[in-house]
Amino acid sequence: MSTGKPTRELTVGDIVSTTFSLYGARFLLFVTPYLLGAVVIGILSAAIYAAITLPPTPTGADPATFWNWFGLFMSTVIVLAILLGIVSLIVGAITSGTVVKCASDVLENGTANLQEGFKFALSKLPSLIGAQLLTSILIGIGLMLLFVPGIILAIMFSLTIPVIIIEQVGAFESLGRSRRLVSNRWGTTFALLLVLIIIVLVVSFISLLVVTSFGPSLGPFSAIVSNLIASFISPILPIGTTLLYYSMRAREIPPPPPPF
Repeated sequence: MSTGKPTRELTVGDIVSTTFSLYGARFLLFVTPYLLGAVVIGILSAAIYAAITLPPTPTGADPATFWNWFGLFMSTVIVLAILLGIVSLIVGAITSGTVVKCASDVLENGTANLQEGFKFALSKLPSLIGAQLLTSILIGIGLMLLFVPGIILAIMFSLTIPVIIIEQVGAFESLGRSRRLVSNRWGTTFALLLVLIIIVLVVSFISLLVVTSFGPSLGPFSAIVSNLIASFISPILPIGTTLLYYSMRAREIPPPPPPF
């Protein structure tokens, strides 16, 4: 089907097929941010692991020595997790924001510029990071509360990034706007996210198996190679949510009056 801006509400099948059509037609435009992001994450992660090493496990130590080691070990793990999380959060926000901007420009204007998309996403970085932190905390709390509330919140806030990029609102405003856009279309949103996430996870799992099979020969580059392979499928998620955003926007437009 056409890859122009949707003028009507789309089905899940329409969005998935259009996502792949758009991705295939502008492959380099959409895959480049994720490839570069994978390299940056891999390099920074390697640098963090090189700078912060886990304390060696003591052998034959008394309980006091063991608990001192354990405290140091856990504090090091927490520091590593925080630093790696910050890197992934920032790079992920930029890459997804860039792809959403490029997808929006292609749908709106028929063309897009990767450099302009990157600059625009960078200008919205505080809002993108703020929205991702807020949604991650809320969804995490919801998942701990019998799991289902977390799924509902993930559906509710699935359009925050397209809203920030396309409507140019802040982090808090994007949450409410996303909720209104998906209202009364919870099933459609859930089905679309499920399909796209399953596709991304399957390809990522296959890439992990490939890297594992060549693990000894790749050495410290295994994480970078795994991320690079996964990058080839990752753009379908922001492209798909951008199409979902326009589909929900089209639903808000009242139908034209009947002819007299």
